[in-house]
Amino acid sequence: MKREMDWNNLRYFLAVARLGRLSPAARRLRVEHSTVARRIEGMERAMGTRLFDRHREGLMLTEAGQALLPMAEMVESTMAVVAEELSDRDTAVRGEVRLGTPEGLAVCFLTSRLKPLLDDCPGLTVELLALPRLANLASREADLAITLEPPRRGPYIVARWSDFTYFLYGARGYLAMHEPIVTRADLANHPFIAYIDDYLLIPELRFLEKLCDKPNLRFCSTSMLAHKEAVLAGIGLAVLAPYIGASDPRLVKVLPEEACFQYTFWLAAHADRLRLKRVRVVWDYLRALGGAHHRLFLHGED
Repeated sequence: MKREMDWNNLRYFLAVARLGRLSPAARRLRVEHSTVARRIEGMERAMGTRLFDRHREGLMLTEAGQALLPMAEMVESTMAVVAEELSDRDTAVRGEVRLGTPEGLAVCFLTSRLKPLLDDCPGLTVELLALPRLANLASREADLAITLEPPRRGPYIVARWSDFTYFLYGARGYLAMHEPIVTRADLANHPFIAYIDDYLLIPELRFLEKLCDKPNLRFCSTSMLAHKEAVLAGIGLAVLAPYIGASDPRLVKVLPEEACFQYTFWLAAHADRLRLKRVRVVWDYLRALGGAHHRLFLHGED
């Protein structure tokens, strides 16, 4: 006989479905590993079917689990909106909003520009995920994301945030010690700093192959902030985002008319999350922020 289902178990089901393992789900829900396992087992007993197959790689949704997932997400979204409406009848913005962005953008641009938003919304908490990879909106790792690769399919809202120009930079002291770099051919005489190719998730960030046939790589890192520090240390030249290069007078653009790469950053959110007032407020603030700094992003001049 099927038992009546505890609807609170949907939170546990969604966390495991999105993260694929019990331990990460437990951390997100701030409960013990055993609690998550017990809740999932109870849910499967109540429904009379398995929701997950257990594999060495983790837990995979069964056919029944896949059928339940969109319905569970609909319940989650509706309950979040109801909770917000009931608690915020005074129109105040309250709660947490998690934003995923590239590490350099988070550290060198966004963090110092969030204070006006937080001053206007004393009940709002912004959680900034400074990641060396793309934030996963599907797993609800973040409510919003600023990304080079927006979701192509699914229930997402995507808006153009800003165009960016990445420039080649050298340290002022390093450049003073070498012959002037006048043409691309001169770059063959200099060492370079770049991403570790095996960990590069965005092919567009393979800058150097567009500059030199055989660049002399001397230092590689998954972090653009590490690239900046390596440039300042005099290790070599690196392509940096404009908000990183323009923020430090010790950095100088090299061949700015030729050694430059333009990309578009996108602001993305799951459609369900934008139903929440607190998420919409952050979304609107970020869109205005992107438009207000067009010159910095496109020309590397603050």
